[in-house]
Amino acid sequence: MKKSLFQHVVIVVVMVAMSGCSTTPPANPENLCDIFREKSDWYKDSVRMSEKWGVPIQVPMAMMYQESSFRHDAKPPKDYIFFGLIPWGRVSSAYGYSQAKTMTWADYQRETGQSGSRSDFGDAIDFMGWFITKTHKINGVSKWDAYAQYLNYHEGWGGYRRKTYNRKAWLKDVARKVERRASTYGTQLRSCKDELDGGFWNWLFG
Repeated sequence: MKKSLFQHVVIVVVMVAMSGCSTTPPANPENLCDIFREKSDWYKDSVRMSEKWGVPIQVPMAMMYQESSFRHDAKPPKDYIFFGLIPWGRVSSAYGYSQAKTMTWADYQRETGQSGSRSDFGDAIDFMGWFITKTHKINGVSKWDAYAQYLNYHEGWGGYRRKTYNRKAWLKDVARKVERRASTYGTQLRSCKDELDGGFWNWLFG
C-alpha cells in the first residue's frame, strides 16, 4: 500500500512539474539533447514527425528555434502607419512555435485532415515536417538541406523558384545560421539518442 501510494505521489508530482513548464521555452535551446531531456514529450512528437514525413529532426528544430525561439505564442512584430506612430495589426499572420501563416496552416489542415493548433508543439512540428516534404516535392530540395529549406520556408515555394532571396543578403545569412544550428543539433542528437530512446523513466531513475 505504501509503495503504491509513493508511486502515485511521484507520478502526480512529475506530471504537475511537466505540465507547469510545457509551454515555456527550453532552458538551454542551444543543445538539442538538453531540450529533449527537459521536454520528453517534444522528443516523442519529433520522432513521430520524422517517422511520418522522413524529415531529420534537427532541421525543423533549427528552423523553429530561428522562427519563434520555441515560444508557443510567438507573433511577428506589429506594423505601424502614419510615420510609424500608430500600430496597425501585425506584419503577417504568422503564429506559434512554427510561425505558420494562417493560409498555409489552413492548407496543411486541408491536406492532412489535421485540426490541431499552432501553439501546440506536436502540431507545429508535424506542420513543419509537412512543409519540408512539400518543399522537397515541389522544388526538389533535400529534406536534409536546412539552408535551402529555410529559404523556402521564408520566401514560399514560388519565391524560392524566383530566387527572391538573392535580393536579401540578410536572409541568406540567417539561412546559413539555421544550417549551422541544424548541423550542431544533428551531432548533439546522435550523442544522446540512445539515452532518449531509453524512455523518460529510465532516464529519471537510471
